[in-house]
Amino acid sequence: MAEIAANQWIERYIEESARVKRSLLADVDTILKLSKLLADVIRAGGCIYSCGNGGSACDAIHLTEELVARYLRERPGIRAMHFGDPGILTCWGNDYDFKSVYKRCVETHLTSKDALIVFTTSGNSDNILQALAAANAKGALTIGLLGKGGGKARALCNRSVVVQSDVTSQIQEAHIVLVHLLCDLLEQELFPGQS
Repeated sequence: MAEIAANQWIERYIEESARVKRSLLADVDTILKLSKLLADVIRAGGCIYSCGNGGSACDAIHLTEELVARYLRERPGIRAMHFGDPGILTCWGNDYDFKSVYKRCVETHLTSKDALIVFTTSGNSDNILQALAAANAKGALTIGLLGKGGGKARALCNRSVVVQSDVTSQIQEAHIVLVHLLCDLLEQELFPGQS
C-alpha cells in the first residue's frame, strides 16, 4: 500500500467511525431511558447480565467489569455478571450445543427482577436469540445493543439501540461508546454526589 493511499485509507476509516458514533445522537433519549431502567433494576435488588460472541463477548465483559469495579466514581459495586465463563461455555457447548449455552445461563441465573443486555453486531446469532427468548419468558428486562438493522434480535428486545452501520468493527466501536455512557449515567443516577 503506497504511503499516500494508506494515509487516505486511515483518514476515511476514522471519518466513517466518527460518523457512525455521531449517529448515536439520534438515540440520546433511548440511551437515557435505558440507564433509568437499569437503575430501577439495581434499586429493586436485581442484577444486570450481559452476553455476546467474539468481540461482542468482550464488550459484555467490559460492561460488567466497569459496573462491578468502577467507571469514573468511587462508589459501591453495581450488581452485574457476564455469561463469558470459559468453563461453562465449553462444558455446555461440548455436552449439548453452543447455540443454547446462553439460554442455559439465563434459565439458571435470571429472575423477573433482572436485566439482560445482549451485544450483537448482526442481531441474528442463535445463542443470543435463544437467550433473549428465555429472558423474556422470565419477565426480565431485555436490552439489545445491535447493528446491521438489528436483525431478529430487535423484535425480542424490550429496548434496543441499533448502530447505524453494517461494518462489524465500527458497530463494536459504537457499542463501547454506549457501554461507557451507560456506566457513567448509572453511576450518576445511583450515586449522586460521589466523585
